[in-house]
Amino acid sequence: MRFGPYLAFITLWALTVYAPVAHWVWGGGWLARLGALDFAGGTVVHVNAGVGALVAAIFLGPRKDYGRQALLPHSVPLVLLGSSLLWFGWFGFNGGSALGANASAALAFVNTLLAPMATLIVWLLLDLARTGKATAVGAATGIVVGLVAITPGAGFVSPMSAVAIGALAALPSYYAIQWRSRTRLDDSLDVLSAHGVGGAFGALLTGVFAARAWGGTDGLLSGHPAQLARQAAAVLATATYSAVGTYALLKLVGFMATMRAGRKEEGVGMDVPQHGEEAYTSGEGAILVMTDRAPAMDMRTREAR
Repeated sequence: MRFGPYLAFITLWALTVYAPVAHWVWGGGWLARLGALDFAGGTVVHVNAGVGALVAAIFLGPRKDYGRQALLPHSVPLVLLGSSLLWFGWFGFNGGSALGANASAALAFVNTLLAPMATLIVWLLLDLARTGKATAVGAATGIVVGLVAITPGAGFVSPMSAVAIGALAALPSYYAIQWRSRTRLDDSLDVLSAHGVGGAFGALLTGVFAARAWGGTDGLLSGHPAQLARQAAAVLATATYSAVGTYALLKLVGFMATMRAGRKEEGVGMDVPQHGEEAYTSGEGAILVMTDRAPAMDMRTREAR
């Protein structure tokens, strides 16, 4: 997606898709009145974004070389660093949703530590069973899935339930990624599998493990199956609204401007034509290509070629 249309789309999406769902859950809207639980954004943030990413990926289509050459992470250490920073920030994301330094925040903090640990272990075991190898990128992905899964129930479930949620959520997201890799769906960050599927299962498992004693409403394991039905309704409503709203916005922005970069821009790399700069130097393995408006190719570019 070209940068200008992207800015227009994401601004409109935040206002017309994200904000209404946030009101449904946190602003006294119909899902709040229904009794759906979402402590920090399992439906509002993750199901919403996961379905939006699916619609956008289908609408734009795959990248130029998708399925023909390996599109690998540039730096595995940076993937791990980013995941570590994300986990650290998630303590504020979940804990801060208590809106105070209180027992609910402490519970959310502990659960945000424990759930991804469980997901990480199960994810690596699944990798070992499937390929015989445990990968660092797989570990990072498992951590993110665990963070997503515990988000809706972080302040509503016990620490042991958080471990169970993290472990169980690894399974659907792991196999969703395996399915996606065999399709033409170019979801480059696996937002659907990690955030959409992880958020949906986290929301449903909140309806299983939530307990009044831990700050929530009693769920299925406490003898109240109706809570699981409420969670399912919240997931379904959010996914439906996000899909319809995202598609409508993509059509609107696409009507006003060309959304997708040309094949030549994709071949050069989006950094140069869209932003006038390069992310990496030739010494780090990048191939430098001058734009058509450049008067001549410099020595560094010739050497890189």
